[in-house]
Amino acid sequence: MNDVHVIAYYADDPTRSYQLVQWLEVLEVLDDLHPVGVVVRDADVAALLAERTTLPVLLAPSFPELTELYDALDAKLVLYCNNSILNFQSLIDGRMLHAHINHGESDKQSMASNNAKAYDRVLVAGEAAVQRHVDGLLDFDTSRLVRIGRPQLDLRPEPLLAPSTRRTVLYAPTWEGDAGYNDYTSLDTIGTRIAAAILAVPDVRLVYKPHPKVTTSLTPAVQEAHLAILDMIATAAEREADAGHTAVLRGDILAVMPDCDAMVTDVSSVGLDWLYLRTEAPILITDRHQDPERFHADVPVSRCADVIDESTVDGLADLLADRLVHDEHHLARQAMRHHYFDDIQVGDSTHRFLESVTELVTLRDRLVERRLHGDAITA
Repeated sequence: MNDVHVIAYYADDPTRSYQLVQWLEVLEVLDDLHPVGVVVRDADVAALLAERTTLPVLLAPSFPELTELYDALDAKLVLYCNNSILNFQSLIDGRMLHAHINHGESDKQSMASNNAKAYDRVLVAGEAAVQRHVDGLLDFDTSRLVRIGRPQLDLRPEPLLAPSTRRTVLYAPTWEGDAGYNDYTSLDTIGTRIAAAILAVPDVRLVYKPHPKVTTSLTPAVQEAHLAILDMIATAAEREADAGHTAVLRGDILAVMPDCDAMVTDVSSVGLDWLYLRTEAPILITDRHQDPERFHADVPVSRCADVIDESTVDGLADLLADRLVHDEHHLARQAMRHHYFDDIQVGDSTHRFLESVTELVTLRDRLVERRLHGDAITA
């Protein structure tokens, strides 16, 4: 265990494990440079991850067990993919540097919180993320922000969709969040109407890929909309057996996007992943609050997309049919991609991530040596 130099820390339960799972392949690449160990606090998560990665998965349910594990590991850097309250039990260790890597790039309010002040570095995608922290936080040291892009977008997972001659429209709603301020889902407001509109587009294939937490949501309206859409897809599949209408409830959405021609989504990382990977294809963003002025200010990607809300959803079928032929926002999407991801191209993000981790590992060693050298002089 002493060979672990970098810890990937995850403290939550299995329902949020997608936050770390999306990093596993990138961490396995990092492991070739700096040995990585995954530290978790939940036994079910440990079992789940053990089936998905070759990295060592280390379980420390209690705080005393965590401190004992850290003493045994003597690692140099801890990476955090979320802002779990239990992160603070890890952050207490002053012998390592601590960096937040998040689990996506989005315009959700939670993406720039005061939690960022707890970490030595915060790895972000690009200019939009930097501006989000400047606008959203008071007295925040922006020198802690490190632009790396989004390494997951360098991966090329195996496709999940069967080939189709039809035009494929992806509906990818997010979940309702932990609190009202972070609720961006369209499911409980216009979700079924979105699905119906897509199905009404001539020569279309509907692919429904909800956020992983939608399938376990305890919010009745979200549950009802989700199940209703599954029923709609089943009915449409029976009516049009060759259409290929489908729901994808497991697997990586990045494995779905390449075979789609347009996407309807909510404010989430999914929309920005599409902007990066499928810049050439139309994207439509929902606004559950129906506040266009604020939406364009808080969600820059909406400026290169059609915005769907209660007042416009009834025209969605015609709008989609038109956008699949006349894409009016293509040039705007190209400019917006630069705003979110700088000038990064495929492959650059992984390189920047590895480079940033190496710099932090080196910095940690230099700081420890300086402390020891200073202690020796003092003695």
